[in-house]
Amino acid sequence: MKKWTLLLMVIFLGGVQTYALNKPQRIEWLQDAGFGMFIHWSMDSQLGSVISHSLVGASDEYQKRYFNELPKTFNPKFYDPEEWVILAKLAGMKYMVFTTKHHSGFCMWDTKTTPFNVMNTPYGKDIVAQYVDACRKHDMAVGFYYSPEDFWWLHQHNIRITRRGEGSDPSERADYAEYIRAQMRELMSNYGKIDVLFFDGKGGEIAREVAWNLQPDVLVTRGAMETPEQTLPGIPMTEPWEACITMGTQWQYKPTNENYKSGGRLIELLIETRAKGGALLLNVGPKPNGELPIEQEARLREIALWHFANQLSIHGVRPWVVTHEGDIWFALHKTEPTVYAFLTGQPDWPRGERRTVVIKSVKTTLDTEIEVLGQSSEWVEYQPQTDVAVRFEQFDDRLEISCVRAQRLYNNQKWPNPIVLEISHAEPALSPPVVQTEGYFTENRDIVIEGELVDSGRATVQIGFQYRKYAGFVEELYQNEWKQTELLTSQGTGPFQIPLRDLEPGTVYQYRAMVKHPLLTIYGDVKRFETP
Repeated sequence: MKKWTLLLMVIFLGGVQTYALNKPQRIEWLQDAGFGMFIHWSMDSQLGSVISHSLVGASDEYQKRYFNELPKTFNPKFYDPEEWVILAKLAGMKYMVFTTKHHSGFCMWDTKTTPFNVMNTPYGKDIVAQYVDACRKHDMAVGFYYSPEDFWWLHQHNIRITRRGEGSDPSERADYAEYIRAQMRELMSNYGKIDVLFFDGKGGEIAREVAWNLQPDVLVTRGAMETPEQTLPGIPMTEPWEACITMGTQWQYKPTNENYKSGGRLIELLIETRAKGGALLLNVGPKPNGELPIEQEARLREIALWHFANQLSIHGVRPWVVTHEGDIWFALHKTEPTVYAFLTGQPDWPRGERRTVVIKSVKTTLDTEIEVLGQSSEWVEYQPQTDVAVRFEQFDDRLEISCVRAQRLYNNQKWPNPIVLEISHAEPALSPPVVQTEGYFTENRDIVIEGELVDSGRATVQIGFQYRKYAGFVEELYQNEWKQTELLTSQGTGPFQIPLRDLEPGTVYQYRAMVKHPLLTIYGDVKRFETP
């Protein structure tokens, strides 16, 4: 086995602690699939509110109306899960995860455990059953979201509705735990083989035990592996992981005051997730009548067009020796020495124009071929004189690739999203440096941030940090700009620190260590501090 192949395996397979209970073949399936649809939908979508959480801190009157009156008007007469599944497949999603029950306790299936379910609404049909049938009809992997926490159950037992207070943990009450077991037995017995489970909240271990007892092959993501929410890790994790992210700021349908990410930004998040070895679970929030909001459908169709041309780079890939070089992101075919280079940050690339791309981490061989995914590189419509062949030249310190955007994907010929280069028979051009982001401390009211240079990559390097204000839990993915500290010339591996001055008081900042190698710059994980 080649040394660099072994290195990639160690990077990707290093830790096994948090996901070891899942079967290895199911974990590998998730790593290959890489992209799924999350669906947050419940009867309070009628209000356009945050799903379930409006009950926490609500008045008694609000709670009574929620539990007793709101189900009487829930009637999603345009619900057609087959349309959802077909759209998900077009967008490149290999699995779907549907909210069978969120924290409110409202069950979207025909359950015998509680009257607070979809059968006692004007709609009166098992929504989960229809979803499962649609997935199976189109060979889509079936996933369930399930919340063990149940506000209806708390309300019925005169326990204050909260996710943190006394009585909120199902594992502390035998009757609460049995209620969860009964619901999971229904979900895992009444709908055939289930592929994926996502548990959210306290009591997940109780539900997971029932699920694996009845269906040992089901893959548990949240509840058995890392599932970062509304964020992506700064560096590849050593264990398989799945990020869950909204298109806007809310999981459920938000008819007003919503701020959607662009379709291009969502494509960039998918690329970054795959470059870092994760799977992206992208959320939609259907309207109360069962239709997807046009804003969400439009973004999925933009992703679908991009994926249709570039799907080879998304599925069955693993991290390359570096995740990215500036705006160029990378993924590696899991069984072949083929590297995919995603050319982001070039939204105004006219059709028929030739550009040169410089890559430092990839080295070609005598057998290397390079193509632009989705296009033949032989012809530009209405421009027969244009040379669109891909050319490349390998130098000692770089690979130069000259390519043309030739395919007509939009009628106005303006295509704002990344093109992807497929580089076959590639090898790493370097052993990349490794830097870690460490802690921080306060000194004379200055914040001193710490890092460690683990490996210099056999070169003289400079080390430092980047930092920025933390935009917030949901808003973090809307920003890209970082400020940079001074750079220090490394005298060898080991710890280093730099003070940050003139920061705003009482403000949360993000920071990450960086190492500037002669060929490229590598970053550590992202951490946070709050100024005094």
